[in-house]
Amino acid sequence: MLAILSPAKKLDYKSEPPVKDYTTPDFTDTSVRLIEELQKLSQKEVGELMNLSDNLASLNKDRFMNWNIPERIDESTKQAAFAFKGDVYQGWEPEGSSEKSVEFAQNHVRILSGLYGVLRPLDLMKPYRLEMGTKFGIDGADNLYEVWSEKITEALNQQLASLDSQYLVNLASNEYSKAVDKKKLNATVITPEFKDNKNGKYRVISFFAKKARGMMIRFICDNQITDPEQLKLFESDGYFYNDELSKPNNPVFTRG
Repeated sequence: MLAILSPAKKLDYKSEPPVKDYTTPDFTDTSVRLIEELQKLSQKEVGELMNLSDNLASLNKDRFMNWNIPERIDESTKQAAFAFKGDVYQGWEPEGSSEKSVEFAQNHVRILSGLYGVLRPLDLMKPYRLEMGTKFGIDGADNLYEVWSEKITEALNQQLASLDSQYLVNLASNEYSKAVDKKKLNATVITPEFKDNKNGKYRVISFFAKKARGMMIRFICDNQITDPEQLKLFESDGYFYNDELSKPNNPVFTRG
């Protein structure tokens, strides 16, 4: 069983990573090509492309200009799982995971990325911001979906084959899961949903759902889950499996 996640805008390069082991992203050649074209943009063009304030446009222009392929851990590089600090990663809390849990994540979790394509949890990365939905392409591609879809799908298929698994657990946002070509994916896609009781009705509340996706990743890795049926055992922060609202390949977990 393989799980996919979205990256996060919020990053942490100040705290020390809890482990020193690291790997290198698989698609650095494509990342280099993207950076070469992004470096040609002015600060204003970066801001317009990504709908950023002047301060954020300046920050990300600088990031593009100073980017290189990470070769070791230093003040400007960190493993992906520990660098991202958004809601999902606050739910996961990989920095507090056991060594076995991190090792399991390295083989069973993949983070989709607009700049790197696919990241393993321990892949080194530089700080960046390039969302998958950005309308920016290279070598004839009109957008990042066209740049990455085939590469991402092939990488997931290869890892699924190495795990001898036919199940992909989709814990990514719609923006990122769209980068996977479901027709060419050699797996059944299972998409958990997390809903909270609001005014007597169960609804997906974005902030809570994002954090719950991370908690699901933590549950999978801590318990070495390989059978999708075992996902129904997930109980965290008040969420429980709701059989009545669930559908095949779409387990629903509710709270309240």
